[in-house]
Amino acid sequence: MATPSNKRAAAGEYSLYVVRCADGSLYTGIATDVERRLREHESGGRGAKFLRGKGPLRLEFEFSLGDRSTASRVEFRVKQLDRAQKEQLINGQLPLQRLLPD
Repeated sequence: MATPSNKRAAAGEYSLYVVRCADGSLYTGIATDVERRLREHESGGRGAKFLRGKGPLRLEFEFSLGDRSTASRVEFRVKQLDRAQKEQLINGQLPLQRLLPD
């Protein structure tokens, strides 16, 4: 969680998160409980197939977005960014607000 603009979700709200894998690759997802979701990814059971065998994982970015619809739309937009833009997002050089739906 590298940027000062990061904001944690209240209970039941969806958050966007970005995870860095041991190989340096980045994974973006949404969840109502990011810590729990990260544990699921690390255990391999209910985690994303992309992350299997890529641990240890490090949470790099988390931002509360509220409802699932908004979170899904922002997740899609973040996944469209190239690696350099995702690094800018993590470092606070690209404000997430620029990717929010109108």
